[in-house]
Amino acid sequence: MEQVYERLLAAASLRSGDGAVRVVAEYEPVGGVGTPVFPPTVKLEATNAAGYLREKRWLEGEPTEVVLLDQRQSQANRCETALLQAVERGEVFVPHLVLVTDAEGVAVRVSSLEAPHRSRDAYFRDAVDAEGRAFDETEPGAALRVAGVRDVGAYLRWVPSDLVFGVWDSHRKRRVQVKVPRAYSSEMVGVAPLASVRGAGRVDPLNLTGETVQLTDDGGWKSLDGEKPPKGTKTAKSSALGHGMIPPSEGIGGVTVRSIQRSATVSMAQLASLRFGKVSPELEAAGRALVGALALLGDRLAFSAPVVRLRSGCDLVLAEERVEWVMRGRDGAVVTEPLEVTSAADAVELFRVAVRRAEAAGLEWPSEPFVVRPNEQLQKAIEKSFVLAGAGEVEGE
Repeated sequence: MEQVYERLLAAASLRSGDGAVRVVAEYEPVGGVGTPVFPPTVKLEATNAAGYLREKRWLEGEPTEVVLLDQRQSQANRCETALLQAVERGEVFVPHLVLVTDAEGVAVRVSSLEAPHRSRDAYFRDAVDAEGRAFDETEPGAALRVAGVRDVGAYLRWVPSDLVFGVWDSHRKRRVQVKVPRAYSSEMVGVAPLASVRGAGRVDPLNLTGETVQLTDDGGWKSLDGEKPPKGTKTAKSSALGHGMIPPSEGIGGVTVRSIQRSATVSMAQLASLRFGKVSPELEAAGRALVGALALLGDRLAFSAPVVRLRSGCDLVLAEERVEWVMRGRDGAVVTEPLEVTSAADAVELFRVAVRRAEAAGLEWPSEPFVVRPNEQLQKAIEKSFVLAGAGEVEGE
């Protein structure tokens, strides 16, 4: 793995002919080709109804319709979750932030590997440390606050995954906001989708009537016993509150596809753009290679298994996969070579080498995540979200 690291070290600073790492994989549904799979449901702009994201792309020289099964943001989140689980298992350590508290007797924990805006999320902006200092006044908070595109050394030290998956400090009012593009990108599509349909309804075991009921001020409801509701009161169908029958009706039922493809890349150009302030050339090069190794680690932890679950109704078996270097072109086409980091164990080994080499070059990593707790107002908001506020409308699948 030392030889692989040396190649990554050179590539991450554009000192070789390697321009990227690419993963190309093909999947099929666990039920076999032709079995419906379920893409994420979105509200379509054209119809204002639920549907799937479709577009045309050039595949094998032909314009072909595809359906998005998992977008870049979702794939990044899967890698972050896999990294967090590896940290919790003790396999590796990746510096990160953690907000901890409890609400209504329930332990609450949100890490920068889970928060929507990563280390720049409002959860951390509105947090304090054990001494009551605002997060932005703590050592990591202050360092991250003053970091800029010419010096992201604070991110390398405290939250290196932000450099892998991208970060934007959009919650703090600054004339120049930190925005670091992602170095790792991945998505999954289904090729040549055909729409499927299904019937959706609800069977009530006691066959309760779907009558109109009155909603009460305490968050409950009561029967109107056939009477008209008092003027100004709120009403709802009992079926909307989870009682009574809902007749089956036609709904979207996923898609069948010709093939399912995943494409992921680690950009050496983006790694080479990272600057870590006034550090030695050796540490700058090692830091870039470390971010690249972390990207490969996240990908392999999330996607090297024989099967992946995207969501209910979308379990996919890995049919074929290539992990490869993408090199300078020859005779009008890029050249590729296999990269010998195909399993999670390979990626862990490479990552450990990268950490050792970066520390030998002068990198100082903490040994524990930086822990904060919500400030008073955020704590109140968290507690409020755990309070039962009454009956709500039933959501569809």
